[in-house]
Amino acid sequence: QVQLVESGGGLVQAGASLRLSCAASGLTFNRYALGWFRQAPGQERESVAAISWSGAGTAYADSVKGRFTVSRDNAKNTVYLQMNSLKPEDTAVYYCAADLGGLGTLKKNEYNVWGQGTQVTVSS
Repeated sequence: QVQLVESGGGLVQAGASLRLSCAASGLTFNRYALGWFRQAPGQERESVAAISWSGAGTAYADSVKGRFTVSRDNAKNTVYLQMNSLKPEDTAVYYCAADLGGLGTLKKNEYNVWGQGTQVTVSS
């Protein structure tokens, strides 16, 4: 059974940092690109960051460039999202997703395996 499980969300103040993790099981992890997406109440799910299957390529939404960093540990079947200088507008449910053989794009319709999400709330 293919599964992605996010963790690390929480309630923080503006300016703080959080690191999200996404642990994968039931798939050959190093064949998948991984992406992070988020969805705020009443809004569409939007892309945040992505990383290729090898980790050599990354991509970021303009809104998080310079603040967020995506990385992966293929030995641990885990992808991470380090979030620094958090802002209230970063508040959302954060999802990780997997794309077999992908290069790590920000196009959510290319991802076919999704986690359940973890809530991140940033207070002002």
